[in-house]
Parts: sequence; structure tokens; C-alpha cells
Amino acid sequence: MARVKYIRNIDQVEQLSDNARRELAPVCERYKFRANDYYLNLINWDDPDDPIRKIVIPQVSELQEFGVLDASDEEANYVVPGCQHKYASTALLLCNEVCAAYCRFCFRKRLFMDENEEVVNDVSAGLEYIREHKEVTNVLLTGGDPLLMSTRRLEKILRPLRKMDHVGIIRIGSKMPAFNPYRIIDDPDLTPMLSRYSTRHKRIYIMAHFNVAEELTDEAALALDLLRKAGVLTVNQTPILKGINDDPDRLAELMRKLSFIGVCPYYFFQGRPTEGNIPYETTLVRSYQVFEEAKKKVSGLAKRARLVMSHATGKIEIVAVTNQHIYMRYHRAKNPEDEEKFMVFYRDDDAFWLDDLVPTGESPHPVREFGHQPTRALGPE
Repeated sequence: MARVKYIRNIDQVEQLSDNARRELAPVCERYKFRANDYYLNLINWDDPDDPIRKIVIPQVSELQEFGVLDASDEEANYVVPGCQHKYASTALLLCNEVCAAYCRFCFRKRLFMDENEEVVNDVSAGLEYIREHKEVTNVLLTGGDPLLMSTRRLEKILRPLRKMDHVGIIRIGSKMPAFNPYRIIDDPDLTPMLSRYSTRHKRIYIMAHFNVAEELTDEAALALDLLRKAGVLTVNQTPILKGINDDPDRLAELMRKLSFIGVCPYYFFQGRPTEGNIPYETTLVRSYQVFEEAKKKVSGLAKRARLVMSHATGKIEIVAVTNQHIYMRYHRAKNPEDEEKFMVFYRDDDAFWLDDLVPTGESPHPVREFGHQPTRALGPE
């Protein structure tokens, strides 16, 4: 049994110089730092551009003014404490406010701040809401990382959900297979418990977060295999991240290795304009180009994913980019009238987000200003 040591203070990262720790202290004061020795040992400390290093080790540039903490206005989707209901068929239970490590580009970093009140330890109100709303067929457990909770506490959520006939899919959003696969490998009770609730007709899905192929270690592959043998399905999602995976070869390697071990690439995300995330942001055009070039290098099984942004108004797929235009459609919409709506915009290579592509006064949901004039929308076609 492997004992993974968690690290909550940047001063405990011995591989960093004293000067580096001093420089990063103000960043960690603003945005919490957390890691563990398993994950830190994956870093090539001789390479300043090591991707795993960039995932968990802070950068001074995080303090640059950029974005807002709740970039997709999740606050507007709460129906009871700890439960969001944005799309008719899907509800979210925010059941944990801690992760095995904190991604520096996290879009929910606000949850790890002292003033956070969005996550609740008691999700009974959310469970009751889901029980009363028969249109909810999918429930996502998220946070924070639900797999960081004890198996007993997790089962107290899964058991009542599985008793609801209308809930067909239970999803668990987790980066634990990447951050600490021993959570799955060394707990003799976890996979048997999951197998009880991942049934022949109603599966549990792990929504994994592998950002780069280097995270797919032997230990991670073993953890994923144990989940598969328990009847749990695993798919993967990751944002496209500047300096981490925004290279076609690196992204293709991730897609290829995921498909080799039987994990379906599900979503690639456009990074949300979240406060502190400027070092990791790529433009819409760059993300699309990297994504499409990566797809050319892999088989059909590896390129089933979609490139999307989780906007306040819905999940929007970036369908195509030409010399003049950017084409998008609503993959999921908060407003049912927007479902499958197709949109065409003039191409803007400086745009990061939907709000940069529409004119002032017609923005679906103004999130922030980037300091340049938005391009004019052609409107639905």
C-alpha cells in the first residue's frame, strides 16, 4: 500500500529554490496551493517547461489582472444549496471543496477560498430536489473532487440517487486517477461499492481529467482498469492549455494513449476567462487549430471528442474556423430556445471567449472586457 503525502504549503516543495518559493508566496496567498508527493515526483525538475510542473506549480503571472472568479456565472444555476440545475436533464451536486491537488487553471478556484459557501457537506436538499424533478436523468457529482471523500460518505450519496428511477447516469468528476491513483488502487472498499451502483442498465461514469500523456502512468492505468472491471465507464475531458498541451503532437499523444487504454476522449474545453488563469489561456482560433491538427494524427476512436466552451448561456461547440469566419452551435443550451442554434461570427484571432465575438449590447452574457473591440456577429444562419 502506497502512502501519498499531501502538501499544502509551497515552502514544502523541496525541489524549488528558496528564491522561487519567496516569489510564489503571494500567488499562493491569493490562490490556494495543494499537491502531493506522487504527482510532484512525475515532474522533470530540470525542465522549466515540464507540463506537469505547470499544472500544479504556481506562476507569478497568475496575479495579472484577468477575468472573474465565476466566469460562467454558475451562481445563477443554484436551485438549492450545493445543487446546480442548468440543463433540463442534468443536475450537479457540489459535494466536496477539496481536490488531491489544485490545478492552477481551475475554473472553480473560488471554491477553495475561505469565503466559499457554494459547497455543502450535507447534500440532502440537492438529493430531494433531484428526487422531485423527474426530468433529471443525469447527475454529476463534482466540487472539488468527490473521490477524495471517504468511500462511506460517497456511498451515502450514490445509494439514494440509484433508488431514483428517473436518474439513469451518475457521473463523478475526478482528477484522482491522475493526481493520486492509489486512492483507487489501495482502497479495497471503493470499487466493490461502485460496482453495486453501476448496473447493467444504469452506469456510473468517471469524468477523468488527464491533461497530458505524462499523467497516464502505470499506476493510473491500473486504477482505470480497476474501475473498468467494477463496471464503471471512464471518459476524459481537458481544457486546451497554453504551454501545457496546446501543441498538436502533445494533444495527439494524449488522445492516442487514452484510446489505447480504453478511455474515450469526451470534451476538449476552451479555457474559461477565470481570474488568475491568464498564463494558461489560448485564443479560440489557436484552440481550434491545435485540436484539428491533433485529430489528423489519431484514429477515429481517439478523436470522438468535441471542442466546446462552457459559457453562461450553454455549452457551445466550436464547429469550424475559416479565413473569415468562426462557426459555432449550442451543444447544450440553458434557454431551450437556443438548443442547436447555429452562429457565425467574423474571425478574430485575438478572441478568447464568445463575448469577444459579439457586439456590445448583443452579448448573450457579458463576462469581462479584454481591452479590444469585439467583432461584429453575422447572427444565426
